[in-house]
Amino acid sequence: MDTRRDDATKPMTMWFSGMLLFSMVAESNAQLSENYYASTCPNVELIVKQAVTTKFQQTPTTAPATLRMFFHDCFVEGCDASVFIASDNEDAEKDAPDNKSLPGDGFDTVIKAKTAVESQCPGVVSCADILALAARDVVVIVGGPEFKVELGRRDGLVSQASRVTGKLPEPGLDVRGLVQIFASNGLSLTDMIALSGAHTIGSSHCNRFANRLHNFSTFLPLDPTIDPAYAQQLTKDCSNPDPDFVVPLDPTTTDTFDNSYFQNLVARRGLLTSDQALFNDLSSQSTVMRFANNAEEFYGAFSSAMRNLGRVGVKVGSEGEIRRDCSAFN
Repeated sequence: MDTRRDDATKPMTMWFSGMLLFSMVAESNAQLSENYYASTCPNVELIVKQAVTTKFQQTPTTAPATLRMFFHDCFVEGCDASVFIASDNEDAEKDAPDNKSLPGDGFDTVIKAKTAVESQCPGVVSCADILALAARDVVVIVGGPEFKVELGRRDGLVSQASRVTGKLPEPGLDVRGLVQIFASNGLSLTDMIALSGAHTIGSSHCNRFANRLHNFSTFLPLDPTIDPAYAQQLTKDCSNPDPDFVVPLDPTTTDTFDNSYFQNLVARRGLLTSDQALFNDLSSQSTVMRFANNAEEFYGAFSSAMRNLGRVGVKVGSEGEIRRDCSAFN
């Protein structure tokens, strides 16, 4: 049992754990730099941006796929590209049940960017840094905020499916559960709410929210916190028998990075339980309303949260390695 997560339910222990984790993040931050490759690969950002843009033009799902991959990578073993490792035994991080649904476009985006970088700066730039840059670039491409990315991460040497369990938030979590997982990574309540705003793009399979429509509780088949008209539309959409069918997380501006996700929560049109919980819970409701009413405030908080996320568990200095191939240890 992970006693740190159990202890996180106790406010005082959570506070001390949070302070320790923030100290760890600050230490890692001190070794990351926006101009880390200034002398060794000065054009790295342009190279990655061009590769990401080309991939997006070919496949628009590149945006949500790459952003989601950055989140999944950082929450398991830290931001070290451990999610890219392939295993013949299917026991690597990417093979865990919570990662099985990661779209191939996210992997392909980073692999293509890595190939482009290697052609000009061989053996210099980590896959972890390329993923961090690509995640920022896809946000900008679909209309989101531009922000600086700190660099200097090294690629991790551990990738195990068994280490994923309990590290990623499930769609049925309430705010308390979300706070515990994010706090274990040194991220604040505001960071959690802002990063949840990434659901302004992307989609979800119906089985991730079906309980809200048909089997919510013994006496209530329909989740009372969902807009009835929205529930009716979702029920109709999810009658599609195709197992690959998906529903947009943001029904308003599906492919644009904006603050409509938060406006949807206020209107009780959050798709997942963990989405709608952000408005239903008083501890997060006021922040949701601020973001719903002010896109710039959301963009600022999201940019800050992405930089904080990018510092989680990073390997720097002599730790880890610079992989030649993102899918295999050297």
